[in-house]
Amino acid sequence: MVASQIELHAPHGGVVPELAARAHLEAIGPTVEAALAALPGGWDDVDAVSVTRGPGLVGCLVVGAAWAQAAALARGLPVAGVSHLAGHVYSAWLAEPGFEPPYLALVASGGHTECVLLRDHGEAVRLAGTRDDAVGEAFDKVARLLGLPYPGGPAVERAARDGDAARFPLPRTRLEGAFSYSGLKTAVRYAVRDLGEGGLTARGTPADPAVVAALAASFQAAAVDQLVDGLEAAVERTGAQRVAVVGGVAANAALNGAVRRRLAGLRVVVPPLSLCGDNAAMIGAAGWHRLRRVGDESGFGVDPGLDEYA
Repeated sequence: MVASQIELHAPHGGVVPELAARAHLEAIGPTVEAALAALPGGWDDVDAVSVTRGPGLVGCLVVGAAWAQAAALARGLPVAGVSHLAGHVYSAWLAEPGFEPPYLALVASGGHTECVLLRDHGEAVRLAGTRDDAVGEAFDKVARLLGLPYPGGPAVERAARDGDAARFPLPRTRLEGAFSYSGLKTAVRYAVRDLGEGGLTARGTPADPAVVAALAASFQAAAVDQLVDGLEAAVERTGAQRVAVVGGVAANAALNGAVRRRLAGLRVVVPPLSLCGDNAAMIGAAGWHRLRRVGDESGFGVDPGLDEYA
């Protein structure tokens, strides 16, 4: 059971926090009940509750944490509050249960672009992160510049299939131990501006579909290059033999292919589409491991900036 807010936010070209929190509050009860319908005993078959503490939109985090803690208290169940990032890291373990640490994870999503070394359950090291925009955020912003729909990642990928990635030379920012996407996003903005009034629609987006496709392909190639460069540098630094690419952007076929080509010889895990985007299964996996280590954590608070991986 999945409760999606894509249609709610699509007219705005991105997530509106207040709308997201209200929709989360309306959907959480029916969504959980629908998910429990798969269990013969319903709540009686539930052994524990796991919920995201952060990072994320504070309104949504408060709704989720309060609901989870109340449900756990009412049923006498242990509860684990876990990091959203830990969920993504553990989505690789969920996709392949034999995929145990140590492994290196590239977390690429709308809010995060990071390389994380999971040394063991409960022991993770952040090796690199974005200095500004996350890669998924850049995909969304570039989609708006090109007149493509929200969410931007799938829309840009679709447009790029028919585009000439060499038509618009775009920068590949390379920083030691970091990612950066603000310069690439700005370069696309300038490329659109330089088309001139004759090449733009009334909304200021490219009028020629071939130009849209070429800009999408050029942007995607540059964005993927930087991700794989950073991941490759982390592999060289750590000597990792197992690599996971997780988060919403992991669903991008160009990224998937580039990682497998450049890291041929290593064991590479990319979760299926259902586990790439934000989902409850990955939070459940991270919560299960946390409960094994630290036990019940009833009474925790939310933390919109929580930065944990294990």
